[in-house]
Amino acid sequence: MILGIGTDLANIDRIAGTLERFGERFRNRVFTDVEQAKAERRADVAGTYAKRWAAKEACSKALGTGLRMGIAWKDMAVSNLPTGQPVMEVTGWARERLLAMTPPDHEAIIHVTLTDDHPWAQAFVVIEARPR
Repeated sequence: MILGIGTDLANIDRIAGTLERFGERFRNRVFTDVEQAKAERRADVAGTYAKRWAAKEACSKALGTGLRMGIAWKDMAVSNLPTGQPVMEVTGWARERLLAMTPPDHEAIIHVTLTDDHPWAQAFVVIEARPR
């Protein structure tokens, strides 16, 4: 069963400007160490950050809260499987919210997909509950 759906579109040039203006302060407030390491070793640094920004926004929408109610940016983190497939991990209040919305005897699975076509980065998140 589908518990939540979220999508977001981010402007890569806007994220590049924010990175230029606020640098480490912005990166450390929004992105985990793993996300930063991934972005900083990519050719398109700003595009990589923009996709992860969009994924966090999309995840917060799928959780039904947006970025309010105590969810912190770093409570939602994008990493990649060895195949390159992005995965979303939630901690803190985002994890509490996920557990609260998951029916008994079910496990929650967060599906995430990312794409970009300059100047846009997009993410789509679906939260599924599967019977255990």
